[in-house]
Amino acid sequence: MPNIVSVILPTYNRSRSLVAAMNSVLIQSHKDLELIVVDDASSEDIESVVRGIGDTRVRYVRRPQNGGAGAARNTGLAHATGDYIAFQDSDDIWLPNKLERQLQLLASLPEHVQVVTGAKIVYYGPTRMLQAPPPEGPLRIDENQLVRLLTENRISVQNALFQKGCFPGTDWFDECASANEDWEFAIRLAQHTTIYEDMEPVVLGFISADSISMNDRRELIGYLRILRKNRTILRKLKIQRSLLMIGASRYFLKLGKRSTARKFLVASFLDNPPNIRLLISPMVKRAMHLSSWRPNRAGA
Repeated sequence: MPNIVSVILPTYNRSRSLVAAMNSVLIQSHKDLELIVVDDASSEDIESVVRGIGDTRVRYVRRPQNGGAGAARNTGLAHATGDYIAFQDSDDIWLPNKLERQLQLLASLPEHVQVVTGAKIVYYGPTRMLQAPPPEGPLRIDENQLVRLLTENRISVQNALFQKGCFPGTDWFDECASANEDWEFAIRLAQHTTIYEDMEPVVLGFISADSISMNDRRELIGYLRILRKNRTILRKLKIQRSLLMIGASRYFLKLGKRSTARKFLVASFLDNPPNIRLLISPMVKRAMHLSSWRPNRAGA
């Protein structure tokens, strides 16, 4: 039987890049797929763009109101009929053998491995690019992947291929997280299955001015959602909680919330005292007016 892949592509007012993103799915060497384009209540005429492709494997679904990438992906999951799930972004390009390579990898791995993820070449303009996640230190199938993912996101969902049963239900993504929702999902995913990380790039990504990753407020909300939704686990994993709080404090600082940033740094120090080096660094002192601050036993 063919391995049918349901590819979910959420989009919001991205008609200019949408056709290229769709075509990079439709020209895959693995042909047995359905492409579900989820229009997240765009003001642009996305439906005409999608219908204009003229491929019977394409389905168009429009959400009645804008809910963000997580909500749009969940909508696509509710319509998916394939044996495998994959995600594409409306401004990225898949390399032609992405699905074929990842299906072959899944078939060769132990049964408890139900997810394969690859790498992305990210372009920050015409002269700067990098590989994400970094090639150093890939996830191993014999390590505690939950502990690792709590402090390092190794999964961008458009880089991955999922067996449909790897995670329960169709509400995979936190619809309240407007950024880092893939990271938050990866943390929960690691509690249900094993992930294999392949270092071969399978996606080309492009950072634009409206990319979610360029929005500090949304990035901060993502950190806070991870901390909140994993409170029980993080009580026992204080080093990981400490590092997450440092990440949140940096975004509070970028947004001018110095007092709150300092509170998160202090809490991070109490969880993991070696983080004192961050509190006494000249950069942090200048930014947060900590030059006269000294920790005592109470951490204040």
